[in-house]
Amino acid sequence: MDYRYHCTIPASNGLNTLPVNPCRLLDLTLLRLDTGQTWTGESGDREILAVVLGGTASFTVGGEKFPAVGGRADVFSGKPHSVYIPAGSTVTVEAAGPVEIAMPSAPSDLAVDPYVITPDRVAAGRWGAANFGRDYHQILTEIAQPDLPARRLIVGETFTPSGNWSTYPPHRHKVDNLPAEAAHEELYYFRINPGGGFGISRVYTDEGYEENATVRDHGVQLMPEGYHTVVSAPGYTTYYLWALAGTQRTQGAHEDVNLAWVGRSVPVLRDLGL
Repeated sequence: MDYRYHCTIPASNGLNTLPVNPCRLLDLTLLRLDTGQTWTGESGDREILAVVLGGTASFTVGGEKFPAVGGRADVFSGKPHSVYIPAGSTVTVEAAGPVEIAMPSAPSDLAVDPYVITPDRVAAGRWGAANFGRDYHQILTEIAQPDLPARRLIVGETFTPSGNWSTYPPHRHKVDNLPAEAAHEELYYFRINPGGGFGISRVYTDEGYEENATVRDHGVQLMPEGYHTVVSAPGYTTYYLWALAGTQRTQGAHEDVNLAWVGRSVPVLRDLGL
């Protein structure tokens, strides 16, 4: 099997980068610092959303200082704090304690000031029903945070319970045909609770390509194309940070027509309390 869209990002101290990336727009880095450590970098021609996965850090972006950003112990312990870092910025991160920060990015020409997204701005809810029900956090989307500027990035988190399916029915973001579909690349960054568990991620295309990969902590599913779905192994919750980028920020997804009937069952299942 050619796992061309799945990889594991290193989780060493410092800035970690993807070993492979088939996407043209999206990228992901993982920053891990111990207490008192500092990292400085440049955003270049990209916008970055620094999502604090766990711990607390102070950010300096250009001339703006954002002290004590974060607070949750890990991704399974509440809503995140995030910092939007515009293109053309110097950024310094200083860890107040051990901290882990995911930094999805995409090309940008947007001239805006950096800002913090606090947990009270993060929208929460549930998608699907029954054994394809899952919980979400919308961190930076045009729907939940229309007043927060970004050029391309759309970012959130999904929590898939034990044995459940997520992003089901599978969908794709292939062509700009709004409101039905928008052309977006997408990536998932995974964590598993409790540790040592796993899930399965499936990506496939209308042209016959198919990839089924085991996902564990720090696994990344990169999706420049294709339908996609995830399932959690019984006994484990699968978390993934998701990020999309395209020519615009309006979301639209095309479901696999052979499975779309499952999505149409959601109102009935919810009426039954499932």
